[in-house]
Amino acid sequence: MKLICMLAAMLLSTSAFAHQFSQGDIKIGHPWSRVTPSAAPVAGAYLTVTNSGSQPDRLTGGSTPIADRIEVHQMTMDDGIARMRPLPDGVEIAAGASVELAPGGIHLMLIKPNQQLIEGSSFKATLEFARAGTVEIEFVVQRNPTVETGSGNEHGGHTP
Repeated sequence: MKLICMLAAMLLSTSAFAHQFSQGDIKIGHPWSRVTPSAAPVAGAYLTVTNSGSQPDRLTGGSTPIADRIEVHQMTMDDGIARMRPLPDGVEIAAGASVELAPGGIHLMLIKPNQQLIEGSSFKATLEFARAGTVEIEFVVQRNPTVETGSGNEHGGHTP
């Protein structure tokens, strides 16, 4: 019985670890992307970035084989109208802080994906940081029930 418990704990810790990536002081947690319809011009991607270092860093964008590029974007509401804009300087991650890139706020935008993102699939990407350099990660494609069951697809009508 003790051996079974140990094996179960190892499997659980391995699967949790598989969804975290790091480079130096930068840790990336739970990278995921939305399910997309075929021929979608963009796709949203989300994650948490933690900077355990003593200096701030900046996520500036990235690349993936499944899209032209990855940009940092921000969605804001202005008089009830959703506005999407790229953040060409990226997003700062202060020393000792975490930043959540999530639906409805700052997030990553995959520009011109070359394939449909299907629930349960995954894809590799490289994120670019000003100080830490590049971080190799893997996004899991999934649904976000808190957003997708409502009217809010923040990428509707957005073109690259």
